[in-house]
Amino acid sequence: MSEQKQPQQQQKKKKASPQVWKFYKSEGSDLKRLRKECPRCGKGFFLAEHKDRLTCGHCGYTSFKSH
Repeated sequence: MSEQKQPQQQQKKKKASPQVWKFYKSEGSDLKRLRKECPRCGKGFFLAEHKDRLTCGHCGYTSFKSH
């Protein structure tokens, strides 16, 4: 019997870490959050701003903007 080699598993590429520093602004010695946080997930999870809504990528929470 001949030995068959198993194909090597391909390594998964790591996702780029979010640039969280873009979500804050420093004013003197204080930090100001530029985006709203998710009411379900809590601190550290920011809502993505779309044209007509705010969404959380973690839990799927959506709130629609009023015009």
